Amino acid sequence: MILKKYDPLKQKVLQIIDHNGKIVNESLEPKLAEDELRRMYKAMILGRVADIKAVQFQRQGRMLTYVPNEGQEAAQIGSVAALKKTDWVVPAFREFNAMLYHGVTLEQAYIYWYGNEQGSRFNDDVRVLPVNITIGAQISHAAGIAYANKYEKRDEVVLTYIGDGGTSHGEFHEGINFSGVFDLPLVIVIQNNGWAISTPRANATKAKTLAQKAIAYGIPGIQVDGNDILAMYVATTEAVNRARSGKGPTLIEAITYRLGSHTTSDDPTIYRQNEEVEYWKERDPIKRFEIYLLNKNIITKDDVEKIAEEANNYVLETFKEVEKSEVKLEDIFAYTYEKMPNRLQRQLQSHQKYMEEANGNN
Repeated sequence: MILKKYDPLKQKVLQIIDHNGKIVNESLEPKLAEDELRRMYKAMILGRVADIKAVQFQRQGRMLTYVPNEGQEAAQIGSVAALKKTDWVVPAFREFNAMLYHGVTLEQAYIYWYGNEQGSRFNDDVRVLPVNITIGAQISHAAGIAYANKYEKRDEVVLTYIGDGGTSHGEFHEGINFSGVFDLPLVIVIQNNGWAISTPRANATKAKTLAQKAIAYGIPGIQVDGNDILAMYVATTEAVNRARSGKGPTLIEAITYRLGSHTTSDDPTIYRQNEEVEYWKERDPIKRFEIYLLNKNIITKDDVEKIAEEANNYVLETFKEVEKSEVKLEDIFAYTYEKMPNRLQRQLQSHQKYMEEANGNN
């Protein structure tokens, strides 16, 4: 129903709560349990605190290059909350919140950005692929998993993400075309945060919307207020149900904003105006959801302070454990190929011999 009503060619954007936390589309307000709403809010706060702290750790020289997520919490948590635990999440590199919500631990997520290969090894029951840096490749990976799910007749849907700039890459189109042809159980969320590093959305494509790209591949597409967690949940739920019933993939464009830098190696003040950033700060996804929950008496002001304090303490304690972890040089050899080539075996043996001699001399 929603996918038909919100035609991307007419630039109709799905929204349920506005930036002031006011319900503007009561008929579409999801009937979520209060516990689930609180869980979503707590996840947003944890993601925001962990994100801000990660940037600080990086600036202190305690973490490697990091990809900030601030401002995109609703686009990620609202969508991933529509999944079952047995469904798959295939991230790009700015899906920190989605990964945490679907079972990746904060320690595992941090260890990855800390530079430890073990940060890509999740618990066996967590259906999340590791961070993917190669832009667009995750769409092909997601389509492959979705194809396997359909072939094996598994009741599993795949949710994947890409940025607005990533939609200009070939694998985005190849993956969607393949999934459309075979009616694969796949949902693709474009996190349109306005900028592909320093390239504005307007310079990335001449299309009026990114959601309308779905039309060329014969699948539904919809534009959603990506800072509205309820709208993201509703749109993704319909797309997931559609995929699970064998009707094929859906493309969701989440209109959101990257409040921070592209990565900690980027300086957005060079190419963005402060007025633009301030405009989007007023549309902060956490602020509007918090107002909504307060008005519904689902949380209190005391809860807001307590949840923020607990998140802050948890993040600091977790990072203490991360800093105790060791990055083993052997991991570079062990996890590059499924079976280690002879040349890498010789290099590893050379390294091990060197370490044995060095330890013997000590």
